[in-house]
Amino acid sequence: MKKLLLSLVVTFVLAGALFAAKPVFESKNAVKDTGKKSFNSDSAIETVKDMKTGWNLGNTLDATNAQNLSSETSWGQPKTTKKMIDTLAASGIKTIRIPVSWHNHLIDKDYTIDPAWMKRVKEVVDWAIDDGMYVIINSHHDCWSSPSKMPYGKGYYPNSVNYEESERFLTNVWAQICLAFNNGYDEHLVFETMNEPRLCGTSHEWWFDKNAKECLDAAENLNKLNKLALDVIRSSKGNNSKRFVMIPGLQASPDSAFASEFKMPDDGKNGTSHLILSTHMYSPYTFAMESPGKREFTPQFQSELASTFKRLNDNFVKKGYAVVIGEYGATNKDNLEERVKWFHAFIKYSRQYGITSCLWDNGVWVVKGNDYNEHFGYFNRSACKWFFPEILKAIQEEAK
Repeated sequence: MKKLLLSLVVTFVLAGALFAAKPVFESKNAVKDTGKKSFNSDSAIETVKDMKTGWNLGNTLDATNAQNLSSETSWGQPKTTKKMIDTLAASGIKTIRIPVSWHNHLIDKDYTIDPAWMKRVKEVVDWAIDDGMYVIINSHHDCWSSPSKMPYGKGYYPNSVNYEESERFLTNVWAQICLAFNNGYDEHLVFETMNEPRLCGTSHEWWFDKNAKECLDAAENLNKLNKLALDVIRSSKGNNSKRFVMIPGLQASPDSAFASEFKMPDDGKNGTSHLILSTHMYSPYTFAMESPGKREFTPQFQSELASTFKRLNDNFVKKGYAVVIGEYGATNKDNLEERVKWFHAFIKYSRQYGITSCLWDNGVWVVKGNDYNEHFGYFNRSACKWFFPEILKAIQEEAK
């Protein structure tokens, strides 16, 4: 009976072929979208231009230290409020990326997502939509921690050993997301298949080596998983048949996306117009992320930054694919003036090529000694004020 009910809820057929992994989640617990909005854009490139500049609700709905609603605050961030979202919108932030982890919210052995969790995600999404913002939701910290055989419900992992379990997880999770978010959401809602899919627990976790067999295997399997997730989204029909979907390469790094082994999936009759390359840029690494690294944003660093943006334009935008930098930022090294220069340059190049960039914010901003690791706090969520108004001003000036 359960599978019969499920088949009445959503049909998973694309071009006459059934998915290898069929959804098995408990449909009576699934949250279903009952809204109705027209989808008004047929160009991801034009929509991304309108998204302008974004911000990440980091370390919040993506936190994984609990299996219930308390996970939202388990990484030290306050519970998200409507006031926070309203303040961000009033600050000129037009896009909010809402990272969401799902594997810690499965309530049975059939990949069924806790409906209370799905409803909470919808609540936060709807606040931003009501403010006229664009929203990106994804499968975030669901990449398994080891190349070894993955147990049930721990997420995905881009290697052959774990392909079947990854396929089952992504099929069921994206099927349920698509039930909860479909005709009630227009082009202001964007899906992202995965966040930083990578070879966790290996020496190649953050670096793609085309001469390494495990990297080639990972690239091949990630291409299949991206296609799988896209097919699930398209097969839910309605507005999701046209939904703009972000596609990452390994680690979501530009270098992996530039590699010939990475392939944007075939999107059928949509062609390239509804797909978006998803990439992250904490660049140049020595300035933006490395601790202690370098504190000065030099002309050489600016040249490196300009070169990466040009390659994104040449390799994707010119070929018909939009680009969204889902995460970017410069860690606090008590070098505010240099960071302001970096933000001016970063957003200037981003907008020059019609790319939208979403600031990664994990709430950590106070520097102690010369430990600059992961200090990506920008917006004080408790006070609803910006820690560094100078940085916000730089973003605003360049994102027009």
